[in-house]
Amino acid sequence: MTNVAERVPHGFCMTDEVYDLLVIGGGINGAGIAADAASRGLSVLLAEAEDLAGATSSASSKLIHGGLRYLEHFEFRLVREALAEREVLLAKAPHIVRPLRFVLPQVEGMRPALMMRAGLFLYDHLATRQSLGASHAIDLRREPAGKPLQPEIASGFTYWDCAVDDARLVVLNALAARNAGARILTRTAVAALTTENDLWIASLGRDGQRCAARAIVNAAGPWVADVAKLATTTQPPANAIAIRLVKGSHIVVPRIAGADDAYTFQNSDGRVVFAIPFEDDFTLIGTTEEKLSGDPRNATPTRVEETYLLDVARRFFRNAPKHSDIVWSFAGVRPLDDDGAQSASAVSRDYRLDLEAKQSPPILHVIGGKITTYRKLAEAALSALHPYFPDMPRGTTATTPLPGGDLGGQSFEQWLADFVRANSGFAPTRLRRLARRYGTRAQDLIAGARSEQDLGEDLGGGLTAREIAYLKSEEWAVTADDILWRRTKAGLHLALGERAMAAERIQNDLDKA
Repeated sequence: MTNVAERVPHGFCMTDEVYDLLVIGGGINGAGIAADAASRGLSVLLAEAEDLAGATSSASSKLIHGGLRYLEHFEFRLVREALAEREVLLAKAPHIVRPLRFVLPQVEGMRPALMMRAGLFLYDHLATRQSLGASHAIDLRREPAGKPLQPEIASGFTYWDCAVDDARLVVLNALAARNAGARILTRTAVAALTTENDLWIASLGRDGQRCAARAIVNAAGPWVADVAKLATTTQPPANAIAIRLVKGSHIVVPRIAGADDAYTFQNSDGRVVFAIPFEDDFTLIGTTEEKLSGDPRNATPTRVEETYLLDVARRFFRNAPKHSDIVWSFAGVRPLDDDGAQSASAVSRDYRLDLEAKQSPPILHVIGGKITTYRKLAEAALSALHPYFPDMPRGTTATTPLPGGDLGGQSFEQWLADFVRANSGFAPTRLRRLARRYGTRAQDLIAGARSEQDLGEDLGGGLTAREIAYLKSEEWAVTADDILWRRTKAGLHLALGERAMAAERIQNDLDKA
């Protein structure tokens, strides 16, 4: 076991490279596993066919949450694990994970109040709470949180979960992996897998560069079954991966007046829809649950789904948004373990790890999961592989901050106040935005600059030439979309007519040598 691959050249793979672990897929599960494995001293290569968080992991509801509704399906272990992980992730990444109060209005015909009270009691006590408050009943006729709601909605409950920048969480785990010695290759598809002398031989990218690995983790998300087929020598595959692809769509509208808390709406069809304060000026509404047919890469919200979400909003909000108010919409595809449940809503959000090792070398398939529990999934994956790396030490990801998250014992707001005081030549709003993206790494980004003018041209949405160069050099950004919609949400702060122009300018900057 080594923390670097044997005979590793810089930046690419050759046939004589031998890694301990090849991780296929650069979503939250792949990045989390790579970070955990590299921190334990394994030599790791992560290969992502497109961009980090390029699919499901950048299209979530942007929440770190226990999954209140999962209690109805008796998934107590999953909820307990997710509730505990809220506290872990708040401590690991306080710059991108923040507490968020939820308001759950009680409406006639929905789940009874006694059922909700019992569920919230469990939610409060299934795991230890250190940073987050408890749930309680609320009089919405008196509380400010009731002002945006329809006047007949008089009561409800509040509880706490967390908001997260999902795509940045993936990038931070990839950075943590790289800092521990892993090699991260984006825009590098795995084209073929064979075995030779108890090693996996992978053909990577369009030019077919090859490398070897002692074990593989298949964390390809919606494409996990396709990768599994690459790794089999039997037709059909001896162990076909059974997944159910479920599309979840979201819409983003200008901030609904007064909706500064998050809201959990129980719709008449039994689904739960969130309305979440987003990027200071917006409200994110989602999600739907539709069976996907077709290529997950082409998943987009339909007019029917947008109408569904707007109808839910109209049922609860006094001044509900209209189609013309939608400034952005996106869809993600959840690759769920197909447990035979009749409806998409009832399919478990838990993960399953399928280890194939009858014919060495081993390959571990990762099926399902949710962003909140990615770190526990990574620990479970490394435990499954421990027999092949018996000298591998215990993991430390529960206590190790993610890059930018080490605030020296301060809260985020305390650290931010010091950061603003130390950089008085910059507008506090810009420093807060950078701090929320990069944490302590924001100081590296602005190093040597005394004022905003020193950061170079603003190329749109508040993005400066300095930040774009930083994202290119430090965070694998290759395209304008990588920057506008994943590394940042700057695209959301541009008018529809400005987005194409900004993208062209940013791409020109990225393409410069």
